Amino acid sequence: MNDPVDAVRCTDVQKHFGEGDARIHVLRGADFRARQGELTFLVGPSGCGKTTLISVIAGLLDPTGGAVELFGQHTKDLSPEKQILFRRRNLGFVFQQYNLLPALTAAENAAVPLLAAGVKLAEAVDRAKTLLSKLGLEKRLNTMPSKLSGGQQQRVALARAMIHEPRLIVCDEPTSALDHATGESVMELLAGSAVRPERAVIVVTHDNRVLHFADAVAHMDDGRITHLEKIN
Repeated sequence: MNDPVDAVRCTDVQKHFGEGDARIHVLRGADFRARQGELTFLVGPSGCGKTTLISVIAGLLDPTGGAVELFGQHTKDLSPEKQILFRRRNLGFVFQQYNLLPALTAAENAAVPLLAAGVKLAEAVDRAKTLLSKLGLEKRLNTMPSKLSGGQQQRVALARAMIHEPRLIVCDEPTSALDHATGESVMELLAGSAVRPERAVIVVTHDNRVLHFADAVAHMDDGRITHLEKIN
């Protein structure tokens, strides 16, 4: 039986793309865990499989082999419809490319998960505005994505991932387009989410300036987790 405090457990996860001579092995039996109440960083050289691994965890990619559990639930045991509902309720994902909807304002973009959960528009947008203000975007609430800087778009994407208070937040380079002070404030919010005992945060990063926020650091190379370093 798995440790009940595991938020995420990946066992021998494999992922390849293509077939035959064109097959590329990206994940080569990755074993990874993230515990509830902790912020776990995933670090390693470019191309080692970090983004692929978190995409498998988030359900954006299906693994070629191995098993993924979220809060003790084997995701492959769920029907496609139940997988969508499970991840919608439990997961927030921050994409490296932001993926904001161009026809919506910053506040409306951040409110999307609440709207999907049935929250009324006015309430959803009000809650989004409160969170965006904490991220320093109080003057950009009604701005369209095309008028936002990369760092501002990144903070809107972060707010969208956090707004519905998911049990697991997964971020791909959330501070890459931010100055040091803003990056620190973003990580403080993420760390605040992680310390709640029923939640967890996983962050892929190359930003050594924010590693002091970590409870654990998983080191990855060549499609595998090489070692897990406990910080706190």
